[in-house]
Amino acid sequence: MPVSIHRPLPPEIYEIQLQMEEIARSYGLDFFETIFEMLDYEELSMFAAYGGFPIRYPHWRFGAEYDELLKSYSYGLSKIYEMVINTDPCYAYLLSANALTDQKLVIAHVYGHCDFFKNNAWFSKTNRKMLDQMANHAARVTRYIDRVGYEPVERFIDACLSLENLIDPHSPFIQRTEKRGRGDDARPNGALSQEDGDRQNEPGKFSSKDYMDPYINPPEILARERENRLAAQQAREAARSFPDTPQRDVLLFLLEHAPLKDWQHDILAIIRDEAYYFAPQGQTKIMNEGWASYWHSTIMTRHGLTDAEVIHYADHHSGTMAMSPQRLNPYKIGIELFRDIEERWNRGQFGEEWENCENDEVKRKWDRQLGLGRQKIFEVRRVHNDLTFIDAFLTEDFCRKHRLFSFAYNDSTGNYEVASREFQAIKKQLLASLTNHGRPFIYVKDGNYGNRGELYLWHDYQGIELKQDYADATLMNLQMIWGRPVHLETVIDDKPTVLSYDGHSPQRRSA
Repeated sequence: MPVSIHRPLPPEIYEIQLQMEEIARSYGLDFFETIFEMLDYEELSMFAAYGGFPIRYPHWRFGAEYDELLKSYSYGLSKIYEMVINTDPCYAYLLSANALTDQKLVIAHVYGHCDFFKNNAWFSKTNRKMLDQMANHAARVTRYIDRVGYEPVERFIDACLSLENLIDPHSPFIQRTEKRGRGDDARPNGALSQEDGDRQNEPGKFSSKDYMDPYINPPEILARERENRLAAQQAREAARSFPDTPQRDVLLFLLEHAPLKDWQHDILAIIRDEAYYFAPQGQTKIMNEGWASYWHSTIMTRHGLTDAEVIHYADHHSGTMAMSPQRLNPYKIGIELFRDIEERWNRGQFGEEWENCENDEVKRKWDRQLGLGRQKIFEVRRVHNDLTFIDAFLTEDFCRKHRLFSFAYNDSTGNYEVASREFQAIKKQLLASLTNHGRPFIYVKDGNYGNRGELYLWHDYQGIELKQDYADATLMNLQMIWGRPVHLETVIDDKPTVLSYDGHSPQRRSA
């Protein structure tokens, strides 16, 4: 497949880019340099199959996705108008077949995305040079294919990709485990050991003045806690179990402890790196698309349209924002929530006084003329992800205005039906679908289960059971990587159950 080379934009499109960039910056949008390229639909489909990048490591799934996208476009079922990737500089791709009005809209939309990539906290830890890194990954995998053969590498990548969601998306921001310094005896921040002085850093000991210490930290209590900790440590050492606490980043645990060959270790590390790069996009889909849509709407309706382009723009924009009973449209929910926040903070519809007001007529006419809306949405764009965005700003009035509802499966009819229009039910279902991208929470509980070197995982059950075929297939791939039997503790039919795979057949037993 071809690799992207920079192609100068047609002069007419380049002038539009400069105009849109100037307008976007005048509104306070802040973004990296943005490089636009014109592609035909075959090229754009290829880039889309690669996740927006011009080159990825060789694997059949990219070809399958490319074929699906190209056929969907050929049959008139879908169309990709643009694509932009989170790098510095940002690269954006325009479809050469688009009308001029669409190109204007897309360029304005892209600048919204670029501002979000640069300024949203959840993207702050991502690799801004991922374009180069992806090419590096492709070269490394290609070398392994030349060395050990295509089929072994492909089978291993298949197994790794089935596990790519078993990461901890919060780990870039939270220190889960103690960081060690140089040597095993290194102490962070010059901390004293338990033998130093008065055991200032002993677990369970509170800071106190010397004369109050016997009362705040009774010696007999501290001695008993030390004995308990020592007994627990000895029990762990006797059982040779690890880690000390359940570990959510399953891929990291496999990298550190699975018996992998060098090429397998490197490929698993590549899959994990790319999973962490793409994770913030899944965490901010509603906000990111809503923010970009807010700004393309603002820029186009106030600056970017001629009289002859209004109908074409309205048709395209309304099609993008259309809601249906079958799916949640992130563009629509995102843009409307940002508009709602802006209006509420402009009118002062927040705070204790607003929340305590019970007069509907007073609330309907409420307008303190604070003008804080634009400032507030920039703040929201900076700190929130989809989960906190919905939790903090979805209101009952918003749900009523946009006719939102929750749904459930009806066993008697075999269909999904409206279950409730109550605000709390709607919000609960929406938050559940956004928590961990709607995926289960899986933790490594023991890497030496039964003192036999077997891997024991734990599903943090929150009311939704695992899909059995997915669980069995995942255990098979885990077993292939781990090399010994693997087990998964979960809940099936309201009963604690352990699913196992020993390399021959799936098994199930009561926990």
